[in-house]
Amino acid sequence: MKSVRKWLAGGFILCLSIIQFAGTAAADGPAVQAQSYILVEASTGRVILEKDADVLKYPASMTKMMTAVLALENLPADAQIPILNDAANTEDCPLGIKEGDVFTRDELIGGMLMVSDNGAAVALADKVDGSVAAFAKRMNARAKKLGMKHTHFDNPNGLTVPTHYSTARDMMKLARYAMENEMFRKMVARKKAAVYWKAPAGKTFLAENTNELLGTYPGAIGIKTGWTGESGGCLAAEAQRDGTDLIVVLMASPTAEGRFTDARTLLDYGFSEVKLADGPKAEETKHTVWVKGGTSGRTEVKAVHDIHYPLIHGEDASHYSLTYELPDVVSAKDTQSGVVGHAVVKYDGQPVGSVDLKAEPVESGFSLLSWLVGAVSWFWGW
Repeated sequence: MKSVRKWLAGGFILCLSIIQFAGTAAADGPAVQAQSYILVEASTGRVILEKDADVLKYPASMTKMMTAVLALENLPADAQIPILNDAANTEDCPLGIKEGDVFTRDELIGGMLMVSDNGAAVALADKVDGSVAAFAKRMNARAKKLGMKHTHFDNPNGLTVPTHYSTARDMMKLARYAMENEMFRKMVARKKAAVYWKAPAGKTFLAENTNELLGTYPGAIGIKTGWTGESGGCLAAEAQRDGTDLIVVLMASPTAEGRFTDARTLLDYGFSEVKLADGPKAEETKHTVWVKGGTSGRTEVKAVHDIHYPLIHGEDASHYSLTYELPDVVSAKDTQSGVVGHAVVKYDGQPVGSVDLKAEPVESGFSLLSWLVGAVSWFWGW
């Protein structure tokens, strides 16, 4: 039965890849083993190099980037997370979790990300939404919001099923978004850390990160590994040098070690070819938007960080420009939960990247102005 499942899973991905995508050849660059990859400047997402970045592949445990960031956004830091039967009996739990164990949010998420514990991902899904199926719906809704057009999640850990798939480009979008979360960023940068149980009291586990670039590749700060027999080696990696920040995502490497060799090769190439020029400060990107359903009728929106323009192969910064994709009206709930728009980075008038725009949070509730905004937006169909 297991061999049949593997055959069907492989056939599903292969067929979708052939039907939907012709694939893109890599530009002149270094040779790598991974079947698909994408290398970008992290702050804008501008592509430096790619190969078959839109071909469907199994993302394996890179899936846990989505699980972690959703858990961080939807659970309070002091949440106590029990290990239920379904989590305890999930395949591959290197933390050694057992039914009845209890963790705080950050201990379980941090341990999951470091050692790629599949049961921990199930426990987080159970805590956030009551079941894996319900949490998968949340994952897919967020993927859609992030523009991950060729991704579908069926579980929180990346164990292979035919309808759990993604692409290197989509995983790059997820990686960029996740790394905007300060706690997530701290968690994935740790090479080693102790994981503490809430119950049984006093139980600990020394976790060592599966990302072999940490501590061995200069400037490496994350992000997440992945491996199954069906997916091959997967890796989302980020590194910083001299103010330049790069992310590489590789999928379907034939060997576990090969993904790290490929990442080093591509990151070295990127650092040799990319320099940054200063663009607008975050404060200079401020816009005001109307808010409905809140205690205030207006709020300010700005870029999540200062904007820098990546110059590839000696490009000229004067060719860059910015435009803004931002709705006139947002809900109070949207201001609390994430990205409300984008600053679109253009080179010679063509979009090459974007920077997320986030709003000052507005509490849900009532104000006269916000009520009027809601009434007008309803009337005009905004």
